Amino acid sequence: MQFTIPVIGFVRLREVLTVIPVGKSCWWEGVKSGRFPKPVKLSARCTAWKAEDIRDLVKRLAEQSPQHSA
Repeated sequence: MQFTIPVIGFVRLREVLTVIPVGKSCWWEGVKSGRFPKPVKLSARCTAWKAEDIRDLVKRLAEQSPQHSA
């Protein structure tokens, strides 16, 4: 299943993890440490991330990858 990050809006964790291939506990540790963006609470039981923040993260990670430095 391929997921495309919207230009604007919010994405839930399951969609984030389709483009950032890490486990949930690794993701939350990255959020806690500041490596990954902070979420937005949309309601008491709904957490999401700004699509722009996830797009920026994907770009930043791609720039850090060893394949990109050639």
